[in-house]
Amino acid sequence: MAQTQTPTTQGEAGAPAHENPHHAQRWLILAVIGLAQLMIVLDVTIVNIALPDAQKSLHFSDGARQWIVTAYSLAFGSLLLLFGRVSDLVGRRLMFLIGLVGFAVASALGGAAPNFDVLVTARALQGVAGAMLAPAALSLLSTTFTEAKERATAFAVFGGIAGSGAAIGMLLGGVLTEYLNWRWTLFVNVAISVVAIAGAAALIPRQAKTTDRPKLDILGTVLVSLGLFGIVYGFSNAESHAWSSPGTWGLLLVGVLLIVAFVFWQTRAAHPLLPMRVILERNRGGSYLAMFITGIGMFGVFLFLNYYLQSILRYSPVMTGLAFLPMVGVLMATATVCTTQLYPRFGAKILVFGGMLVGGGGMVWLTGIGLSSTYAADILGPLLLVGLGMGAIFAPAMNAATSGVEDRDAGVASAAVNTSQQIGGSIGTALLNSLAASAASSYLVGHGGAAKATELVQANAAIHSYVVAFWWAAAIFAVGAVVCGLILRAGKPDPADPNATPAVHA
Repeated sequence: MAQTQTPTTQGEAGAPAHENPHHAQRWLILAVIGLAQLMIVLDVTIVNIALPDAQKSLHFSDGARQWIVTAYSLAFGSLLLLFGRVSDLVGRRLMFLIGLVGFAVASALGGAAPNFDVLVTARALQGVAGAMLAPAALSLLSTTFTEAKERATAFAVFGGIAGSGAAIGMLLGGVLTEYLNWRWTLFVNVAISVVAIAGAAALIPRQAKTTDRPKLDILGTVLVSLGLFGIVYGFSNAESHAWSSPGTWGLLLVGVLLIVAFVFWQTRAAHPLLPMRVILERNRGGSYLAMFITGIGMFGVFLFLNYYLQSILRYSPVMTGLAFLPMVGVLMATATVCTTQLYPRFGAKILVFGGMLVGGGGMVWLTGIGLSSTYAADILGPLLLVGLGMGAIFAPAMNAATSGVEDRDAGVASAAVNTSQQIGGSIGTALLNSLAASAASSYLVGHGGAAKATELVQANAAIHSYVVAFWWAAAIFAVGAVVCGLILRAGKPDPADPNATPAVHA
């Protein structure tokens, strides 16, 4: 585990005095952690734009294409809690370095893949490495920044990266695919990893040995890993198979039952993988739920607006990526203001509630798109609203989700944040895709059937399906605002409360 910061003391002049020799390097450590987090989140989307070129190069079918995306999300989503706890056992610094090396090796393998099987294997290995990296990165951030103002700034940067990484991945994927080739969407991770490995080895302190390390809960690990695998695979399967297919509902049912068994076991295990004390505290539990719901809803923007821009408005991959940049800028700025200025004064409740309503409003605005829509009039405004909403949710929720956690639980608490977002994203992608596909089919049936549909009718059917997805995403955000608003505690963080981040004092 990373060495925790020595408590801050105030000198006569009011300047903080730190005994920790690594304190002066904390912002460089943040840069290294942020770089690793960017690599994790952009890899969810960077390969998507490159898929058509990869398919032509390696000659695999349309049905097999989804596995390039699914292999990553399956490994990542199902192993996060396991590696979150393992990082508490072996040390976050070591787990962080292993994850970076693993990501570099897997990316090099994928970039050089001679066939489909090797590419899918590499993507799965990337997911395994990502599951090592993500909880270690967030827990390192939590233990490196303990002073309230600086912690708020660090989480604003980290939350901004987490929220905008998917859009950055689309832009970078488009640039690399258009000007180099699809293999560079994987090779680029090798360069990022090398820089991050050098920075982590030089800057992140080794953890002082301690006897207060939890033991690994083997049964809990098996239950939750298989349960999450079943849920992620089931929803991924729903993208290409009917909901009535045993491969969809059967896996979802088994996954849910295994998660229920896991929760039951956690209340009785001597050394639980995910102690209930971590998730039952209201602010942390509400924050995990906020990340889950936001993961579901926000995929409506990235997925369907990407389809709309490229298929209907005929944007190039690079132009599509550039179209999302204003949202990224607003998201980063909002995350900074909300976490450094508003969270210490008001807490997470108001910010998460308001962020979901604003994000949902952006989704409603997007339902006005059509064949003759323009970027300036119909797309830029909604994107700015969504960026505003996401920035108000991500950083404060991440901060609240990791506040007040015992040092021995920091890794698994951080993993729970990433797991919430990842599972939410998997569910959102499959659910919204299924709803959109049904809407498109119904539209075509109502206009003479797919066989007789003209190009104009097919385009209108596609737009109708995107609009339906946006409405559902808006509804998800609205429900999320109400539920999270009821769960999260009102008021600013209380420094007397061990489960809260210390408030900023003027």
